[in-house]
Amino acid sequence: MIRIRQVKVGIEGEKLPKIKEQVAKILRIKASDILHIKIVKESLDARKKEKLHYVYEVDIDVKEEKKILSRIKSPDIFPTPKEEYIFEKTGTTRLKIRPIIVGSGPAGLFCAYLLAEHGYQPLIIERGERVEERVASVEKFWETGVLKKDSNVQFGEGGAGTFSDGKLNTLVKDKNFRGKKILELLVEHGAPKEILYQSKPHIGTDILREVIKNIRNKIISFGGEFRYQTCLTDIQIKDQKITAIEVDKKELIPCQILILAIGHSARDTFWMLLQKKIEMQAKSFAVGVRIEHPQEMINQSQYGTNNHLPPASYKLTYTTKEKRGVYSFCMCPGGYVVNASSEEKRLAINGMSNYKRDTENANSALVVTVTPKDFGNDPLDGMRFQQNLEMLAYQKGLGKIPVQLYQDFKDNKESYQLGKIKPSMKGQYQLANLNDIFPKYITDALKEAIPYFGLKITGFDRKDAVLSGVESRTSSPVKILRDDQGMSNILGLYPCGEGSGYAGGIITAAMDGMKVAEWVARKYIYEGNKKD
Repeated sequence: MIRIRQVKVGIEGEKLPKIKEQVAKILRIKASDILHIKIVKESLDARKKEKLHYVYEVDIDVKEEKKILSRIKSPDIFPTPKEEYIFEKTGTTRLKIRPIIVGSGPAGLFCAYLLAEHGYQPLIIERGERVEERVASVEKFWETGVLKKDSNVQFGEGGAGTFSDGKLNTLVKDKNFRGKKILELLVEHGAPKEILYQSKPHIGTDILREVIKNIRNKIISFGGEFRYQTCLTDIQIKDQKITAIEVDKKELIPCQILILAIGHSARDTFWMLLQKKIEMQAKSFAVGVRIEHPQEMINQSQYGTNNHLPPASYKLTYTTKEKRGVYSFCMCPGGYVVNASSEEKRLAINGMSNYKRDTENANSALVVTVTPKDFGNDPLDGMRFQQNLEMLAYQKGLGKIPVQLYQDFKDNKESYQLGKIKPSMKGQYQLANLNDIFPKYITDALKEAIPYFGLKITGFDRKDAVLSGVESRTSSPVKILRDDQGMSNILGLYPCGEGSGYAGGIITAAMDGMKVAEWVARKYIYEGNKKD
């Protein structure tokens, strides 16, 4: 096959016939000589709004391939490279007990998938509910405000990403093609095929729920086992080796390999690990607000048109005069702001979109970087910082999402009525003054950045843009240290994914889960029965 880059076509009409026509023109052959076309990458070039177009990278089967390659010399035309993920099962140390994975978010699920596929029959314990029951619990919380402590937007099968936009892009270099394998598995289990080539792929929370269920069933078919509403409460260590885990403060399960894919909100687990002298350290993260605008306004600013194009997104960054970073995060075109709380009397928010991204508003987190210099160097000081912000958000919103107009936020006065933009939210909201939640250096940074963002996107700093808070769970506030073989200071304990400080999003978390599975398979072999 031949790979061709920089194939440009207009935004209107059927894409594949136009791609074929362009490829034939580039190669100076007849379109009928092209036997098959596979899209590898698709991106939208919107730099010139009067000349919007798609840019493709494609693989083609064509008659006289060698002759064409010898005739045309271009860095954008070359033989299709081999891009294959390889899982090496070379371990020789025998496992007497199947691996145990804590957490069924992206890291835990993809770690479990690879281990199960290759005969390790993992046991996956999850403090929350299966995705079907979890969805019902979350929707009830949004309607009534009654929180289920262990099954909510943060906890449960699928992890926090289940109630998000389902973004699948990452900037991580992927020379081992883990990301490619993840996308292929997602499509195999029900995700739209276009995620394989889109530059900004997303599934949407509605479809992602079905995909997660299908992946779970495949893991079970391979010999894996899930236990839901089962919480890790203690670990037993002897001679710096893990020997057992305690669940629900009552049951001991023998354990030789424990993979911690606990997510960024498992604060009780962080406390337990610290008491067990598992090596951890505080890490930088970011906190801030969500901002809502009409999606039509974002489309007009980004595209200059609404025709023939998906809802527009954006990515914004700014460095303040005090050298503090401010940036957009988890931007949700046509989405919702959601109450993402997981603790009583504390309130956190997130953004979520369904596959069609068809609500009236776009929303994005606008967050400010914070470091141990801001909150302290104790391993859990960042967690305490988050909890304090969430407590203030709960109080200011009277238990609901606190909301403020941008102009009132800028003027440091409580909002008493909305403007033209009506919040698109899952969960109740309350007008408030967000300045009362944050340290001044955070509100100052936001007030400095938003006018700058208004120069990039027309209307971004409009007076009635809706701000809400508090966006505090952008990433884990701790890192659980591990060596170059993936292990912590305790033999058999593998920190994994976003909660352990090694990822930031669905794809990077899943990639880290795969990496941990690879480490296990390179060291251990398991041939026992899963009923340990």
